[in-house]
Amino acid sequence: MRLARRLLAPLATAVLLASLPALAEEPVCAPVSKVPLERHLRQLTLDLLGRPPTYEEYQAALAKGEVTAEDVRALMDKDEFYARIRGYHRALLWSNVSASVYNNSNSRLSGAGSVTDAMSLRGNSSRPLRGANGQGCDSYIAQDVCGARQDPHVDPALPATAEACSKERYDERDVPLPVSWDYDTNFYTCERLDQTPTNANIKTCQDAIAATRLQDKDLYFCDMRRINLGNPAVPTLVPHLCKPRTLTLAPVVDAADGNRVVAFADASSRLDRCGLTLRQKRTNGMEIKGSYEPQRGCVQREGYVTRPAPFWNAGGPDVRVCAIEAQARLANPWTLESCTTARFNGDRSCGCGEGMGRCEAPGGSTHTARVEAISDEPELIAESVVRRDEPYFNILTTRRSFLNGPLSALYRDAQQGVGVLSVTPPAEREVMPDIPFAQADTWKEYVRDAEHSGVLTTPSFLYRFPTHRARVNHFYSAFLCKAFTPPANARLPSAEDACNRENNLAKRCGCNYCHATIEPTGAHWGRYAERAALFLHPEQFPRYDPKCRDCALSGNTSCGGECGQYVMQAYDGDGANSLGLLKTYLYRTADEETNIESGPALLVQRMLQTGDLERCTVRRVWQEFLGRPMSAEEQRLYLQPLADDFARDGHRFKALIERVVMSDAYRRID
Repeated sequence: MRLARRLLAPLATAVLLASLPALAEEPVCAPVSKVPLERHLRQLTLDLLGRPPTYEEYQAALAKGEVTAEDVRALMDKDEFYARIRGYHRALLWSNVSASVYNNSNSRLSGAGSVTDAMSLRGNSSRPLRGANGQGCDSYIAQDVCGARQDPHVDPALPATAEACSKERYDERDVPLPVSWDYDTNFYTCERLDQTPTNANIKTCQDAIAATRLQDKDLYFCDMRRINLGNPAVPTLVPHLCKPRTLTLAPVVDAADGNRVVAFADASSRLDRCGLTLRQKRTNGMEIKGSYEPQRGCVQREGYVTRPAPFWNAGGPDVRVCAIEAQARLANPWTLESCTTARFNGDRSCGCGEGMGRCEAPGGSTHTARVEAISDEPELIAESVVRRDEPYFNILTTRRSFLNGPLSALYRDAQQGVGVLSVTPPAEREVMPDIPFAQADTWKEYVRDAEHSGVLTTPSFLYRFPTHRARVNHFYSAFLCKAFTPPANARLPSAEDACNRENNLAKRCGCNYCHATIEPTGAHWGRYAERAALFLHPEQFPRYDPKCRDCALSGNTSCGGECGQYVMQAYDGDGANSLGLLKTYLYRTADEETNIESGPALLVQRMLQTGDLERCTVRRVWQEFLGRPMSAEEQRLYLQPLADDFARDGHRFKALIERVVMSDAYRRID
């Protein structure tokens, strides 16, 4: 019955509207008419709830004979209204960050974790790990069990003891080593030896020699490659003869090894036969122990191991994971280079971390879930303020926020999103709710640290507007209804004017028309890094760091990667005197330094003294519910009175909406 009534609602609307008398055209100076009750109700439910009224709502309004303020408040108590509020703030804040978070997918896994498809990094990361893009490990050979060889015709005999097996499969510090190899088809052309004509008896390289398809001298370049055969397809090892694509490379034979070909070379290049031995990177002619790299022209694969289900499927069945990705080190055990930064996916010793936390799920579902959660957070903050009927501008200052499974995991596990998202956890770990990653629809409230200020310090806002200037610009546009444009009489200096060389845009001629406001206002976000959602805590990022200054003076502008937020190069006198200074303090006055330390909350407090926040909010609500901006006449009649009422009502957003939708302008027939 309820469904039938809902289906009847549009029909009822048509009947009611059809019964209204036709309206004659009136001169523009005629008295203002208002929409009939039925139309007013329809406008309200569409605008407030995003749907037409139900049959019961029509009947109730007709029985009452009018739509009252109490009716409007009742509509604003429905969940549909709060969904509408979220949508309003999504548009206001531009909170979709899917295009703002760059992800090169280098930490994205491939593979189902099954018995034939172990999880592995197969994008660009597989080149430094295994020798070529798109390559996983050997899903058919266990890393810890020495029971099979892919190429027994050239590889050493299998170890006879568990100790010997471990020594072959891992180095002295337990970094996994290759268990099989193939020639890289970017360098080689590999042809099947059991074809042309077909010979089903050729199953090994020795079979190919016996059938005269392969000469003994080419044995080392016979590659047992796994291809799909049969119906249904079954991965099967088939012998191939691989020869270099570069025709100038000539065979190099080893007389001590029966004149077998051991390499191909010319005057400038050499490709050695493939095997299980990795090479070490070299610096200044010296090998760096533990900095492994695959042999050129070879794909060298480690085996698989079995691990518990990864974090995105916690509690699920065990999965097969490539031995490299299964590691959880914090640093390379040989070079001590960090495994907790974006470099982890190119270091053979690092792996995906505990619970596979550093890596993304196959298909990118974990990244998508994080981005969606980041985008939703400011909308939920705004909804909570409106739902509780708090002062509306609490959306810009409250420390209250919400997180779901993906955000809880991201904030509580420092390894999640490494190399993709740079986010400072908004509160201590014990303060944030512990929600399993898979529970994306479960949101819980918590209180962020003292530096936070409403939606203005959420990862969504910081990523969507990646620079301090962009953050100022959107704040002015969204909440003050102002744009940065130079005055009509603005003039640029001549090209020879020294003012053009001023690096401080707040002072540079022509630029200072806007930047004299933008720069000091942007200082309110000075403790938040640009192009990231990192809070630069004073204890970790002091205003001045003498170590960074010393590095800068010595020409070491990278300083071990520790001084990226500091002035390390000088472009003018101020810069030369500011080496080692946190970048955000460059060219700052004493007042602007106060802005840096006080954050966006101070900006909101100052703007509340001007009345601009109230007036802009009135204009935006008006446009949202009347579908057009205020005309000049409407601004004269309604803008300041509505803004004053908004302030007197304690900046309650629902009270403002009520005043707008109950106004004569809203009910007027245009």
